[in-house]
Amino acid sequence: MSATRLPGTPRLLRALNDRAALELLLEQGPLTRARLGELTGLSKVTASQLVERLEERGLVARVGEQAGGRGPNAQLYAVRPGSAYVVGVDVGAERVVAACADITGAVVSRVEQSTRDTDDPVGVVHNAVVQAASGAGAALSSVRRVVLGTPGLVDPASGDITFAFNLPRWHRGLLAALREDLATPVVFENDVNLAAVAEAQSGAARENRDFVLVWVGAGVGLAIMLGGRLHHGSSGAAGEIGYLPVPGVPIPRDVSRRAKPAFQQLAGADAVLAVAREHGLPADSAADAVRADFAAGTAGGPLLDALARRLALGVASTCVVLDPPLVVLAGEVGQAGGAALAERVQHEVAAITLVRPRVVPTGLTEEPILHGALRTALDAVRDEVFGSTVG
Repeated sequence: MSATRLPGTPRLLRALNDRAALELLLEQGPLTRARLGELTGLSKVTASQLVERLEERGLVARVGEQAGGRGPNAQLYAVRPGSAYVVGVDVGAERVVAACADITGAVVSRVEQSTRDTDDPVGVVHNAVVQAASGAGAALSSVRRVVLGTPGLVDPASGDITFAFNLPRWHRGLLAALREDLATPVVFENDVNLAAVAEAQSGAARENRDFVLVWVGAGVGLAIMLGGRLHHGSSGAAGEIGYLPVPGVPIPRDVSRRAKPAFQQLAGADAVLAVAREHGLPADSAADAVRADFAAGTAGGPLLDALARRLALGVASTCVVLDPPLVVLAGEVGQAGGAALAERVQHEVAAITLVRPRVVPTGLTEEPILHGALRTALDAVRDEVFGSTVG
């Protein structure tokens, strides 16, 4: 029998058990060795060996005691927060926001910087990452990954930015420059995709492996989640819904001139403000205009009706191709419109197509792009750290 066993099997089992124990400690908080044994199905001896192994590697630490019956109190163990850190960065046209989280997912610090007075993207990101790490009391060398959310296209092959409409200083070669500058893994991801990651983790798309997220803010964008994984497309352009050729607006024929694309003209912030003015709703932003529209009644007024008809063209075009069961409306305008806008869009889509996805408002109210960046970084770093627990 022993001749048929695969070499390395005991090592693999130890690695799987270690990973399971670490995940349990993250999910359920401090646990005793005995409780870890119960939850993992391991014997007391094996569970004790597991904890000792994780202690030696600096991944878990004793954090207290649990009073029991007879005999000494049982030691409680938890994942050591400082075993690794990650930084998430939300890059916008006017500001950069960075946050540092420890390996448990606790956000330890957050910093915000203006980008108006600089043309040095490397310097901006460097300062934001360093300040976020410093605010968390973490050495930069302990930051295992930096994930930056940015508008525009990210090349799936190289990971570099290939096009960012409102970030003209962000260009090819920036990824390598940032990795060299920070001496740590740096990853770019489209900002709307990161919002979808956050929505799947703790928003309106929890427990949904297939959904699309429509971002309605200054621009319009789309994230596609299939089988629990983001779909980027061959060039990273999957979800650039602003470029949909839709009726009623001019269709630019040279995108290199940074002309505003068709669906963006129809449903972006400028269009929302124009429709608001037509209905006598002066506002400083598209989201403010939507909120003002609610003054006509708790369910909203004519602006929401017009906006829903416009958004439905993009949502319907997406849904007849992908047929997702769920559409999440996010972004400043999507959030301001809430359930009233989502219901209108759902009705309009059902009226003009054969598909009938459920349309819901975002379940997140604060910094979804930043939280998606942190979640993406944490997932990767936990795989690296927890997956290498056996020497």
